[in-house]
Amino acid sequence: MTYQPAIMSASLGRAWLHDLSYKIHQAAEAGFKGLEIFYEDLEYEARKLSGTDNPTTTHLLAAAAHIHGMCTTRGIIIIGLQPFLFYEGLKDRTQHAHLLEKMELEIIASDLRLLADLGATQTPAIRFAYEPLCWSTHIDTIEKAWDVVRRVDRPNFGVCLDTFNIAGRVWGDPVTPTGRTENADQELRKTLEWMVREADVESVFYIQVVDAERMRTPLVAGHPFYVDGQPARMSWSRNARTFMYEDEQGGYLPCEEVARAIIQGMGYQGFVSMELFSRTMMEEGSLVPVEHARRGIKAWERPKERLQLRSIVKNKT
Repeated sequence: MTYQPAIMSASLGRAWLHDLSYKIHQAAEAGFKGLEIFYEDLEYEARKLSGTDNPTTTHLLAAAAHIHGMCTTRGIIIIGLQPFLFYEGLKDRTQHAHLLEKMELEIIASDLRLLADLGATQTPAIRFAYEPLCWSTHIDTIEKAWDVVRRVDRPNFGVCLDTFNIAGRVWGDPVTPTGRTENADQELRKTLEWMVREADVESVFYIQVVDAERMRTPLVAGHPFYVDGQPARMSWSRNARTFMYEDEQGGYLPCEEVARAIIQGMGYQGFVSMELFSRTMMEEGSLVPVEHARRGIKAWERPKERLQLRSIVKNKT
């Protein structure tokens, strides 16, 4: 099997605090071969290059070309641009038309099929990796996401599987004293068995391997991460994810079990992204990207050993 380590640009620090070129350099120095570009980084780079706070599409395209050049120089492959948010199932169809210009279930599938068809007209074709977030209003599990993929029925429309979003929905729960859902182990086993049996690995475009801190107290009103009106799992995700195997950071989800089901059970091969969202990304200083890159590549080495992954990427001279 062949695999390559990747990381998200936002995982190395927030766009307005940490220079993208520096983050790319640190990712390459640490040994990463792929990078997910976060849209905030693209926008910030467009503002910096254009000298305006309201970059146009032309500015964004110029920034994208600039970022591509920086990554190519450092031997980094850009594996995705994310996130593309708030598109499918919108009731405000005027806003829907605006988002299409930027790039219940039947409406979602219809919207996404239209988007996939638009992406297929590009050269090369744009592929869309649909990710079920564990706090989503409608599509919050892999079973629901796979139903959407089946309904869309386009070769350039698949999924991104995230160990946090899978385990954090059926196994973990930040509002309970135990940090787990009821019947957590049984529900996770059912989910993973279903995924291996029903999901088509050809539609898994890439995977993200990440853990999260267990909350010391339930994430309810009065908790430092609590935001009124925001789902608890969303607050948990934005503040307290960790890389895999970071026991000192409080990671506790059964992420290796999820990754094993995807890699060994389904037979996935390709990029493994060490995605992170954490309050630590908001810290200032040049050491933040360095430390996050170091933590990320260290987290990659553990599953590479424990899951017997083999990378075929050779260092460029």
